[in-house]
Amino acid sequence: MRKLKTERNTIILTSVLILLPVLAGVLLWNRLPEQIPTHFGFNGEPDSWSSRTFTVFFLPLFLLAIHLLCATVTAYDPKEKGVSDRMYRLVLWLVPLISIVIFSGIYGIALGYDISISLLTRSLLGFMFIVIGNYMPKVRQNMTVGIKIPWTLADPENWNKTHRLGGYMFMLAGFIMLASLLLPDKFTAPALFVSIFAAAFVPMIYSFLLYRKTL
Repeated sequence: MRKLKTERNTIILTSVLILLPVLAGVLLWNRLPEQIPTHFGFNGEPDSWSSRTFTVFFLPLFLLAIHLLCATVTAYDPKEKGVSDRMYRLVLWLVPLISIVIFSGIYGIALGYDISISLLTRSLLGFMFIVIGNYMPKVRQNMTVGIKIPWTLADPENWNKTHRLGGYMFMLAGFIMLASLLLPDKFTAPALFVSIFAAAFVPMIYSFLLYRKTL
């Protein structure tokens, strides 16, 4: 609750940034096609299209709703003190970053520019994993941010050790994602799958093994 008040200006600023694609879409309205590619496969080719109205107005509003939900849920965490002010600001800046980068690619492709949405999203994902991994070891026990499984929530020491390993795994996954930009397309999907799978499950297995040691 306190964070909603202390970070009110940041919440307002990030919400405005999320909605910037609406303004950009209105200004570019006559240049945008009626159907705009909004989903792309691993090869970067569009495989789903949305109407111009849906893309320009609904998608940014949907992202705004997710943003405000994350801001509110994190602020009302029963263990709010476990989420540092830095981590809370990181939560606030993730969706605006996604909104600006992704819509830059979507509008650019719709306008006919030669933009690789695959390279754009992998770069963004890799950067996000590295930043999150850097912050993860600093997150104290809470109910909304971090690796929230029974063994970490039951034991602060398990939480701290698991998040220390999780931080390394997330950063490694981020660097692998960035390195995949240099790989042939056929290796892209396996590299992303392995890196994300390892970042998600290795810390969970480690947490369980720590728990078993205490029995």
